[in-house]
Amino acid sequence: MTLVTPELLVTPKLFEEVLSSRKNLVALETSNAQVAVAQLRPLAMRSGQSVYLWQPEAGIVSLRESEVRVPGTHRLGDAFRYVLRSIHFGVYVFAGFDTPMKAQDTLLLRSISRISGGNERKIVLVGAKLVLPDDLEGLFEHLYCGLGRQRHLRLRDGKWVI
Repeated sequence: MTLVTPELLVTPKLFEEVLSSRKNLVALETSNAQVAVAQLRPLAMRSGQSVYLWQPEAGIVSLRESEVRVPGTHRLGDAFRYVLRSIHFGVYVFAGFDTPMKAQDTLLLRSISRISGGNERKIVLVGAKLVLPDDLEGLFEHLYCGLGRQRHLRLRDGKWVI
């Protein structure tokens, strides 16, 4: 019998890169969002950081304590509004991100990107091929996880970006 283990997508080093990012918005591209989130859970528990997961059917849920849920955050805009109004540090993971953003969502992300001070909040969009609105592109830090992942260069506003 052969035991197959999933590839390590989210390493402690990558988790530290998310936490130490100078930007409040992070786009994490991965070949398998579900595996990446599953690998984030033990890292969140070991680090003691407040890490939350958003899913449309559950809203915002703590990765460290799965029984901790934030009511009224099932819709994307409501979840972004909650993050914006929160006064505590937190990393909010939006996994398998394939939801098209409305104009109000992009406005909320712009506001979140400007948060500064000691209690920063980070939004991490996780997906295979993240398509961000052009006006938000410069506000995100792009990180990649997964073995064998090839980075594709794109021409954006006259500059080559990964």
